[in-house]
Amino acid sequence: MTFSNLRLVRQLLDDAHERFTPQNLIADYPVICFAPEITACPICGNRLKVKKTKTDRLAFTLHIGGFRVRETWLGCDSCDNRRIYRSGELRRLFPEKGNFGFDVIAHIGRRLFLGNRTITETKSELSALNVPISDSEVGFLGEKFIAYLTIAHRRAASRLREMMRHNGGYMLHIDATCEGGGPLLLTGVDAISSTVLWNSKIPTEKAVHVTPFLRQINDLYGRPLLVVMDMSNGFENAVREVFGQDMNILICHFHFLRDIGKDLLGKEYDLIRNRLRKHGAGSKLRYRIRPMRTLVDENPKLVDNLTSQAAVRESLTRDELESMPTLIAYSLVQWALAGKSDGSAYGFPFDRPHMEFALRIRDAHREIEELKKAFNGNSLNSMRPLLKTAGSMRKIIDDKVLWRAVEGIKKKIDVFDKLRKAMRIAPCDGERGLNDGGGDEPIGKIEERVGKFRYYVLKDRKLSNTIEFKKMLRQIDKYWQSLFAAPVTVDTPSGRISIQPQRTNNIMEQFFRRLKRDHRRRTGDNSMARRLKTMNSNMPLVKNIENKQYMDILLDGKKSIEEVFAEIDAEEVRKEMNCSSEEQEKIPTRVKKMIKSKNFLKQMLKSVRIMTK
Repeated sequence: MTFSNLRLVRQLLDDAHERFTPQNLIADYPVICFAPEITACPICGNRLKVKKTKTDRLAFTLHIGGFRVRETWLGCDSCDNRRIYRSGELRRLFPEKGNFGFDVIAHIGRRLFLGNRTITETKSELSALNVPISDSEVGFLGEKFIAYLTIAHRRAASRLREMMRHNGGYMLHIDATCEGGGPLLLTGVDAISSTVLWNSKIPTEKAVHVTPFLRQINDLYGRPLLVVMDMSNGFENAVREVFGQDMNILICHFHFLRDIGKDLLGKEYDLIRNRLRKHGAGSKLRYRIRPMRTLVDENPKLVDNLTSQAAVRESLTRDELESMPTLIAYSLVQWALAGKSDGSAYGFPFDRPHMEFALRIRDAHREIEELKKAFNGNSLNSMRPLLKTAGSMRKIIDDKVLWRAVEGIKKKIDVFDKLRKAMRIAPCDGERGLNDGGGDEPIGKIEERVGKFRYYVLKDRKLSNTIEFKKMLRQIDKYWQSLFAAPVTVDTPSGRISIQPQRTNNIMEQFFRRLKRDHRRRTGDNSMARRLKTMNSNMPLVKNIENKQYMDILLDGKKSIEEVFAEIDAEEVRKEMNCSSEEQEKIPTRVKKMIKSKNFLKQMLKSVRIMTK
């Protein structure tokens, strides 16, 4: 078969595929009839009469695509029964007055929030299933999915509470995330069952905003065994107010260490970062090596010689020897720049990339000064890349303020890393990042090691007389009881059991990180600030769908989540969606237009003067 024949066959197959799509097979949408399952009046027994027949509704499901609904309403004329009977089957397929079935809503919710598909990708998938839909409708039905799930979750609270009772209770982890000055998304998770319990958007972590959130959790699930949180005073005050002054509050070890590290290292680290930024260190070095890239790409043999432990000067030709300083300068700069991304995915103060960047620049500059002697026989022209690279580093090397800060932070880093080691949190050689939960070591041993660390700091007068280390010791003493909690003994239907609380709130950190990653996948936007302002606060409940135990409780014997949604009244969903929209601060259009004006203050003052005359 010739190539032209193959192209013809391919074209015929493509044409056939296009011709036999559901949209083209059915010239017009078919009419499907729906009538009440009941035909006789339950009061008098007489046959029900037709009261209305409607054929004006275009509907779409995943099963057959689009069709027109013809619905017959029945009523009784023989007695005082004024009830109008409608199709139960139709009600199980569609929300009241809805054009898209529950299966379409569930499909959109899963694809957007679990499959991390974009709106455009979801729209294309539905179009292939003969469900034509607009981008805005996909977004709207995604929000509707969250509203249905929120209501279903609230209705399942008593069953979830029973599940927790069988587990011996629940351990409440609370944390909040924010982006770019937007609202905070406050979330509560049960660490035992890994269930997202409730969510709320709040402007700040003050107790007045956190208290209603905790009251909602208390109403739904009762009092927790304990609460794990960061060191927010607002969180603590709210927890004491809602759950009682005797509530066992544990401090997340990761948050504790992070706050101590920020206080201890923050001043010098900020200075290091700002000095590097002032010198334009990264941009200058990238600019310096840009013209070197071509030579490196065109001479792979040079790279082999540089990386080989057996490389000797005699193995290089004269031209290769002349090019070697360029390759070395390029490699040293790339190594220094890689320091900016050095770390174990813990974030500052556990990872200190700017510090590492500065140290690598200093080491690279020292190596270049040594290499000048090694390449003494090279021409001045071949040495120029090496000399210019050293020149780009000169102002950084001569910055006494920068290096005083580096030397000042080194001792503090050494002490801080000793505390990390004692607490077995965010280990220096760790590779799991925020997935590290601190291991299963007995809490008593950790407490003993931290006690020894505290004694080590106290006996070193240079440390214990320093303001930063005094503050560190006060923090350790203040939160000692909340850091080292013994296992909790609880009664369950199976007998008494002991539960060891998780030492970190990393379950929340992981949760928020995944939430942001999923948002980036769907939108391509690194910042969730705008999304946090507009989304339904209970969107994180979607993560529970991946929890089999949770889904068994939510379905309560039903086959699918669509059946659960079908039992929820459409008016209740509308109220839930309205409540979500009311969480957003709405600025009137006229006010928005007014405050954008460059002459806003002058115009406003002029209007005030006129009104107050």
